[in-house]
Amino acid sequence: LKVQDGCDYSCTFCTIPLARGGSRSDTLENVVRNAEKIAEQGVREIVLTGVNLGDAGYGPVLQKNEKKKRHYTFLELIQALEKVEGIYRYRISSIEPNLLTDEIISFVASSKKFAPHFHIPLQSGSNRILKLMKRRYLRDLYASRVELIKKLMPHCCIGADVIVGFPGESESDFRETFDFLHQIDISYLHVFTYSERENTEAVMMHEAVPVSERKKRNKQLRILSEKKLRSFYEKNIGKEFSVLFEAENKNGFLHGFTENYLRIRHPYQLELVNSIQAVRVTGFEEDGTLDSVFSGINVPAL
Repeated sequence: LKVQDGCDYSCTFCTIPLARGGSRSDTLENVVRNAEKIAEQGVREIVLTGVNLGDAGYGPVLQKNEKKKRHYTFLELIQALEKVEGIYRYRISSIEPNLLTDEIISFVASSKKFAPHFHIPLQSGSNRILKLMKRRYLRDLYASRVELIKKLMPHCCIGADVIVGFPGESESDFRETFDFLHQIDISYLHVFTYSERENTEAVMMHEAVPVSERKKRNKQLRILSEKKLRSFYEKNIGKEFSVLFEAENKNGFLHGFTENYLRIRHPYQLELVNSIQAVRVTGFEEDGTLDSVFSGINVPAL
């Protein structure tokens, strides 16, 4: 469910503000109404999306010289969606670390519907590179967000976006990023290799990293991501979760995700499609899925 579009940030590598314009959002009333319509169709989970989702609430500027107004906060949005009947689970697609407040984290931790799963863009673990990127935080803030999430939700899944090979990124900068990601308790990475984009500040910067080095760094972080994800999965073996099973029959199995984004497989049964089942995780498969058995625990009614 898209609730926001555009971005007012000016990251030096990004063309999104040029392509999508400034940050603007649907009204709170419309978002809630759309969620209610989705629930009426039998959908059990909604993923909230936007270009800069945590910035939700700003209305478009309709007249010249008009100041942009914020009509609601992201916290107020998710508090309103929590009350929509018929939706079993919400997932926040991606949210900037500087917009992920302690109040949002605390609300998700106490929520009956919002999944313990955050995807928080990092882009670099080097403060020097973060400043060159014109990101609106430094790595200490990022680390504090992860620390609070894990304190309140130890089972929470946390993903991160990272860019390697940004102009001027030295071997030392990259090592800072690698070590930082290795140390903090995140679950997986989305790794991007920097590529030049017209009409950005970064394309004019000196000290371009050779493409071969960019690929090398990308591979190192992808290996780290695989290790992080396997470790996260293994920590959850033997624990009980709720799974929303999807429709696809893949080689005799259907798949679904737990609230904390574990990918579960089960022998295909048509009656399980779009159902929510309580399961106990039993093992880890090499294809990145987990096996489970039904736990016999009743899933709370909506």
